[in-house]
Amino acid sequence: MSKHKRTALIQAGIAKDAAHKSIIPPIYLSSTFEIDGIGQHLPYEYSRTKNPSRDDLAHAITALEGGLGTCITSSGMAALSLIIHLLNPEDLLIAPFDCYGRSYRLLCALSEKGHFKLKFIDQYDANEVARVFKDTPPKMVLIESPSNPVMRIADIADISAKAKACGAITVCDNTFLSPMLQQPLELGASIVFHSTTKFLNGHSDVIGGCVTTNNQDILTDLEFWANSLGLIGAPFDAYLTLRGMRTLELRITRAQENAMQIATMLDAHPNISTVYYPALPSHPNHEIAKKQQSGFGAMLSFDVVGTIKDVKKFVDALDIFSLAQSLGGTESLINHPATMTHVSMGEEARAKAGVSDQLLRLSVGVEHIDDLLDDLTNALKAL
Repeated sequence: MSKHKRTALIQAGIAKDAAHKSIIPPIYLSSTFEIDGIGQHLPYEYSRTKNPSRDDLAHAITALEGGLGTCITSSGMAALSLIIHLLNPEDLLIAPFDCYGRSYRLLCALSEKGHFKLKFIDQYDANEVARVFKDTPPKMVLIESPSNPVMRIADIADISAKAKACGAITVCDNTFLSPMLQQPLELGASIVFHSTTKFLNGHSDVIGGCVTTNNQDILTDLEFWANSLGLIGAPFDAYLTLRGMRTLELRITRAQENAMQIATMLDAHPNISTVYYPALPSHPNHEIAKKQQSGFGAMLSFDVVGTIKDVKKFVDALDIFSLAQSLGGTESLINHPATMTHVSMGEEARAKAGVSDQLLRLSVGVEHIDDLLDDLTNALKAL
């Protein structure tokens, strides 16, 4: 039994092949498996229901998150879709007003169709959180911490305790930090989910998601819906994600070190008005982040002084940072949320969430820090 997450990741599935004693777990691409006889059942019969390669990844994530079980899905949005199938039409879902743009649109669209009731709140205001739980107890609370893209930090333990007191399920999106830097289940959440496309896979070559819980009844329901809806991830994608996860600690440690230096540099630059990175003492949720996280991650955002034309000049002048969707890979990316990840929210919701035309989001990679700083510094000269 390993004591450390790094060892658990490296050893996940290693030397477990019963057929040929392969060190690295093989990929089981078969859609179906032979059954020995009528009325006899084996662990694997049909890959939509259960697949060895998907299980290898699920076991590794479950161990990292400290859960009872994990469902591997075809994307992060599939993971969220799976979770909200736990709700009935009369159930109330509370979500953060500044959540990821596509999550925001999905929740709104399904609520409008009557799948559940929905209320967006400011989860960073302790008074509003207390008032909501008192006035309209929810069935489920969705937390995204740090938030995408302005890196607000919700008090997971406090919200989870209030949810538990009224019998609600707390769900936490842990994509931005990964299990290496934050443990939502230990903080009281019932469900944690990821877009494994991001830091868990870490190489920008797989679309995937996962849902982990520490509650057996919830796990049983999740497995039913994952199988019935066919939201499952592909075996080859699971294999690649597990391979990527073996270097998770190494990647996120270097990327986080880079992010800290970049945030410090940007925070002192006259052409940057605000830097959103919880490691900075000036961040309004700095103390909560210190309390519930073991690190601050590799994601940060900042506001450029000027107009959208200045933002375009800055982005066009970059050489190493690529303008692209997604995050969490070894390469450094820059994103313009207002026209990319959060465009689907609508202008009014974006403004409330602090997603302005001047806001840019960085996914800091593992390149040499001198090169990253030089790239940003040179681009700032274009302003």
